[in-house]
Amino acid sequence: MYELLKTINDPADLRKLDRVGLKAFAEELRAYLLDCVSRTGGHLSSNLGTVELTIALHYVFHTPEDRLVWDVGHQTYPHKILTGRREGMATLRQFGGMSGFPRRVESPYDTFGTAHSSTSISAALGMAVAARNQRSERHAIAVIGDSAMTGGMAFEAMNNVGVTEDIRLLVILNDNDMSISPAVGALNRYLARLMSGRFYATAKEAGKNVLRNFPPIFELARKFEEHAKGMVVPGTLFEEFGFNYIGPIDGHDLDSLIPTLQNLKTLKGPQFLHVVTRKGQGYKLAEADPVLYHGPGKFDPSVGIRSGGAAKPTYTQVFGDWLCDMARADPRLLGITPAMREGSGLVRFEKEFPERYFDVGIAEQHAVTFAAGLAADGMKPVVAIYSTFLQRGYDQLIHDVALQNLDVTFALDRGGLVGNDGATHHGAFDLSYLRCIPNLVIAAPADENECRQLLTTAFMHDGPAAVRYPRGTGTGVAIEQALKPLPLGVGEVCRQAAEPRIAILAFGSMVPPARAAAELLDATVANMRWVKPLDVALVKKLAAAHDALVTVEENAVMGGAGSAVAEALAAEGIEKQLLLLGLPDQFIDHGDTAKLLASVGLDAAGIERAIRARFGELISGARRYKSVA
Repeated sequence: MYELLKTINDPADLRKLDRVGLKAFAEELRAYLLDCVSRTGGHLSSNLGTVELTIALHYVFHTPEDRLVWDVGHQTYPHKILTGRREGMATLRQFGGMSGFPRRVESPYDTFGTAHSSTSISAALGMAVAARNQRSERHAIAVIGDSAMTGGMAFEAMNNVGVTEDIRLLVILNDNDMSISPAVGALNRYLARLMSGRFYATAKEAGKNVLRNFPPIFELARKFEEHAKGMVVPGTLFEEFGFNYIGPIDGHDLDSLIPTLQNLKTLKGPQFLHVVTRKGQGYKLAEADPVLYHGPGKFDPSVGIRSGGAAKPTYTQVFGDWLCDMARADPRLLGITPAMREGSGLVRFEKEFPERYFDVGIAEQHAVTFAAGLAADGMKPVVAIYSTFLQRGYDQLIHDVALQNLDVTFALDRGGLVGNDGATHHGAFDLSYLRCIPNLVIAAPADENECRQLLTTAFMHDGPAAVRYPRGTGTGVAIEQALKPLPLGVGEVCRQAAEPRIAILAFGSMVPPARAAAELLDATVANMRWVKPLDVALVKKLAAAHDALVTVEENAVMGGAGSAVAEALAAEGIEKQLLLLGLPDQFIDHGDTAKLLASVGLDAAGIERAIRARFGELISGARRYKSVA
């Protein structure tokens, strides 16, 4: 199998193939891609859709000298296979293995890291200007998905392109009419009009009727049909930004892609190529349901993805159910997501409350300020957003929400380590970057039921609030259906030591492993629940009754919940031995979440080990317990 694929170790090998060989290679590459992703899990639909485009780009341009920037970077598996990383696909997104996104440290062909979206045009423009100022002839190419084009950064960059002279910049819009969630917004409608406009359709059919009487000319016209689209449907929007617009052309037709790219390579100035592809291309199940096959786990390609039996609900599902229940209780509630309907658990909400559901596209800054505007006029918006993506709306969170003390609730999914997507997607910093903002309260539930209760508390709080919960399932506790709030800023002791020497103050997802470690150490455990306002009374009580305190959080130690405890002790003039456990001052790589937590000492064994290493004398003075470390 894959006899042709095995001969292609870098783009130089690819350029030795003729057009027939390239088409055969595309078939092998697509089959190999499906085989690999079904074994490891990963992003599938988007990569099946970029096979021919990837081949054409590396065939025409002299990569890596010509800079190629992919946006969003989860569509780069064919690129990785073509650039010497074919065997690495067996370790894709696994601990110690190859990343699922472009990484500059991984390959010289990965010219820019793009795991968050809408950054490619800015980066490629910087590279094009650098080449111009260095008097280099190299090209800069940004491949941006139609969903990424909804991000404000893309338009900020295009606005800058229009006044930048003498550059070799090509922007390729990979238009597949499907982001992770269905594409939304005015730009998507504009692209749809380009593809289905009456003027183009009429011109196309009229031309066919005339040319049918001249078979050779008709066949020639058919072959160049995609080029003709650019002649009869000008991309006015992009031309107004200063680009020379070409397209739309078929992104799966190498006979169209390669000559078009070769022509564009000879032109100076900003070029814009509109390419139409299909997510899941070549695998019927993914073509039929590209959302389901966007980022699957392991599966049998001959069978497809099959849903398993009943399992514990995920935190995302808990949030989705809560949102619907709270919406029925309060008509002022509106749900907002920046293009993550499925990932954030809003599918049911959209169906049940369509007029109160808003997908704003990949535009986190707009999502936050949109919510602020709603709150300013008496509504109660809930912004469902990943921790890592709220970072992109940080200025708006401070100036538009918190400064005005507006009643916006943030449901922060994927708090902590998220696993195989790696450093760009870990929610490693939210407790630190949120804690310093005045007026904002921050909750971290220990289990699914507490998540529902704290969401209710945050929503009922008159002011900005954030509830931060992890990816995946919880402990499997029973979930109360009542919309029951908990006291603001009040934690609880969930394990009392027989001989109180050490107290572990655990936040959110770290409560279960902290309790497991405490059983082996005979330590007291407090479920702190609130990072802000911190339960200072509980901190003082624990400090008075114990010889040492340990804080545990799935967040950066620097500026996080442990820092809040240290600040509280200092403010009260309390001197106490204190150990802060959390994520270290480094970016954590990708891999299985359990392995990642163990690697940074945040599993039960790691917590026990760290406490024994620091407070061994205190522990040896108490009863001896068997270690699992």
